[in-house]
Amino acid sequence: MSNGYQNKYRIESAILRNWDYGWNATHFVNICTKNSVYFFGDVMDGKMVLNDIGKTVEIEWLKTFEMRPDMNLELGDFVVMPNYFHAIIGIGKNEYNA
Repeated sequence: MSNGYQNKYRIESAILRNWDYGWNATHFVNICTKNSVYFFGDVMDGKMVLNDIGKTVEIEWLKTFEMRPDMNLELGDFVVMPNYFHAIIGIGKNEYNA
């Protein structure tokens, strides 16, 4: 299979090959920016201050639970930091993983 970028922008996947990410389970989400660039804001006086992109990350993450009521999702802890996003999400029993 060929892609339009001739594998120039492709990185090795960190997903578990035998894991079904739709399973009824608790999942850890970890998204890091390329080269650890501070795209989402800065830490000032010991507190995270989100910029517009960081605020969008947070808003869109919270929308996930509104947009997918059929998935029986459970919101766990999450954090947006200057160069990464970590979250815990529960996927409950639903029509897709029953």
